[in-house]
Amino acid sequence: MSNKDWKFVHNQASEAVWAEGLREIFEYRDLGTKAASNGDYIAHIVRANGKKSADEVQHWHIHECDFQFVMVLKGWAKFEYADHGVKTIREGDHVFQIPQIPHREIECSEDFEVLEIVAPADFKTRIVDAPAGAEAAE
Repeated sequence: MSNKDWKFVHNQASEAVWAEGLREIFEYRDLGTKAASNGDYIAHIVRANGKKSADEVQHWHIHECDFQFVMVLKGWAKFEYADHGVKTIREGDHVFQIPQIPHREIECSEDFEVLEIVAPADFKTRIVDAPAGAEAAE
């Protein structure tokens, strides 16, 4: 058994609470992992909310974190990653995002929804310059 003071959580879909978060065009469902792990991890579902406004995350950026797991639950999105080019991720696809890799979202479907797990929970997002050799124009 771990010596961490983590708590068991059972987050029920029938009691889901959706809230604003990092991006204005998405809404977020916190799965309780942040509180249960004392901020070591966050697990949330992120889904498109129908808004079309551009935001800073569509520019090149990094997440200041140690771990980032993304699993597409619905829809699709097109991202560009430094040294890996443009990738379209679709329902059922998984991305293990290298810590602090420069990337940007190009576009996503109206029904885009992902499960994202990040460590630490209170990670920061920072806008960066486009890497040399970036494929898509901003």
